Amino acid sequence: MPPVSDSPTKALAAPERSLVQRMEALQRANDIRSRRAQLKRDLKAGRQAIHELLLDPPEYLETAKVFDLLLAVPKYGRVKVNKILSTCRISPSKTIGGLSQRQRTELVELMRRR
Repeated sequence: MPPVSDSPTKALAAPERSLVQRMEALQRANDIRSRRAQLKRDLKAGRQAIHELLLDPPEYLETAKVFDLLLAVPKYGRVKVNKILSTCRISPSKTIGGLSQRQRTELVELMRRR
């Protein structure tokens, strides 16, 4: 444990980004948003299975919330999604990439039964 000092700690500021870096980050963010939106439309239409996405998510889905992804599945509303997440002991704010292997398999098994 570091020694306690009397000096106030400085808040770390985000590093300055050049215009090119900001534009690249914006482009990446827009790309991720559009891919997620398309994926949600595919889930709603039944063209994509949720089980595959939970077990082996693509990179652009790693930072998406589990709650939001489950809401895109047909016949799954807020109440049912909250019930499933609490059964699997998963926080509604948990991201897809933050799920443990136990949570992934438990979630997939529970969703296959419904």
